Amino acid sequence: MNAASQPSMTDEQAAWFSQVFGRLVENVEQVVLGKAHVVKLAFASLLTGGHLLLEDYPGTGKTSLARALAQTVGGHSGRIQFTPDLLPGDVTGMSVYDQASRRFEFHRGPVFATVLLADEINRASPKTQSALLEVMEEGQVTVDGVTHPVDDPFMVIATQNPVEQAGTYRLPEAQLDRFLMKSSLGYPDQASTLRILQGARVRSHHVELDPVVDLRTLQEMAVIARMPHTDDALLDYITRLVEETRNAPEVRLGVSVRGALGLVRAATTWAAVEGRSYVTPDDVKTLATPVLAHRLVLDPEAEFDGVTAASVIGRILIDVRPPAERLPR
Repeated sequence: MNAASQPSMTDEQAAWFSQVFGRLVENVEQVVLGKAHVVKLAFASLLTGGHLLLEDYPGTGKTSLARALAQTVGGHSGRIQFTPDLLPGDVTGMSVYDQASRRFEFHRGPVFATVLLADEINRASPKTQSALLEVMEEGQVTVDGVTHPVDDPFMVIATQNPVEQAGTYRLPEAQLDRFLMKSSLGYPDQASTLRILQGARVRSHHVELDPVVDLRTLQEMAVIARMPHTDDALLDYITRLVEETRNAPEVRLGVSVRGALGLVRAATTWAAVEGRSYVTPDDVKTLATPVLAHRLVLDPEAEFDGVTAASVIGRILIDVRPPAERLPR
């Protein structure tokens, strides 16, 4: 569907979307305490049709987040602990010979889930990591020449440990580019830690959340998330941001076209989250770091000097002038 035939978003749809989205976040916050912004990013990724990379320390609630997201939308979660001996078939599933029927039958792997947690993804070999590339991009897996579609919606939440690097494989740029956003849960604040300790007798993975919506409603929300209007001036703004990442002296490889498209789509979803039928520069600024930073490849000397991808994006947001706040609708 092209821009001319894209249906416009009504105020009623915007208000309904924002209200239901808030209920989704509140439901997950019963389990993942004090991390509302990361939860919002996770749901925005899901509704945009993207995937989330969490670079986090152990014990920060990554598994709880994946389970809570799936339960909240009436789906189911899968989990894969990535290890050096993990095989591609352990991810996608494999064909097994059935002696009774005398034919091969496909046994589905854990990738067939609404929300898949790929824990410590950088511990598996590149061959096994590549098993996720097709499903993340096309929503399907191909085994023995037969294509099997996964759930709709489908989302990968992958994690990697930023501290322990022994026995890990650096994620290639092509794989990082397939994650819509990168974020971090981090440790909870003091008040949230106290609440967690007060409920320590109930283990978080034993908590069953009631679904707020069903999968059909979630699919309707995904359609509405594409409706907010993005003015050409904002598209030009995103183009200039992306171009600046390619010209920055600290950057060896800038943001790809896929990254620019991801920022447009994520900002469109974020406008719906805020209950608006149009995208503003603030939507772009809010999502620029989680959508763009992990796609940058920094110059080794800049990394040695302590420069981070997030700091580069932050400087670019200051240097590149946004369009006027009040854009024509």
